[in-house]
Amino acid sequence: MGRRSLRKIDPQLDLSRHFFEWSQLAKPIPLSDILPGTGPLELEVGSGKGLFLENASARFPGHRFLGIELAGKYARFAAARLARHGRPNAVVVHGHALDILTEGIPDSSAHALHLYFPDPWWKKRHHKRRMMNPDFLAQVLRVLQGGGRFHFWTDVRDYFELGLEAVAAFPEFSAPAFPPEEPPQHDRDYRTHFERRTRLAGQPVYRAQFTKQSPAC
Repeated sequence: MGRRSLRKIDPQLDLSRHFFEWSQLAKPIPLSDILPGTGPLELEVGSGKGLFLENASARFPGHRFLGIELAGKYARFAAARLARHGRPNAVVVHGHALDILTEGIPDSSAHALHLYFPDPWWKKRHHKRRMMNPDFLAQVLRVLQGGGRFHFWTDVRDYFELGLEAVAAFPEFSAPAFPPEEPPQHDRDYRTHFERRTRLAGQPVYRAQFTKQSPAC
């Protein structure tokens, strides 16, 4: 499914607390400056329109959420969503996910990392661009705390199966758990807009959750 056009952002809306350019941030990211507090840190790669960040930051106000989005207009749109709803515990960083994870996020700092409906890059010659690759997964492992969780959802079955194979090459991850589909409680009770569109169209969503295993004592 392609992305739909975005509504215009209110020019009077202050995004300074919720939108950051990766190119303008110190490396590593000064997390305590852009996300004050000491609550668990959760990362989302590919925040899109920001539905997950909006819902999760409301559901878990004691957690801190950092979304990463490559497309500038979507990063701003997600940040505007957070600003409009007054979410002090969530921000969006505009930039390339692998760069941000590698240079911006400290070791063992994240409670969870969420990857929902990444671009499947349909053409075979473009498969190397898919996020579920060894370089990305190595960074996921590095930034997660022991016991931290990696959530991977997609609506593309072959990508899901290849993703499971890719994660299986890292013994530090547990065997996958497969969260069940839950009925929505309201019209926006979905992880992302992609999930909402997929489920309303009667199509399946493939979900897996992996845990970073703590080293044996």
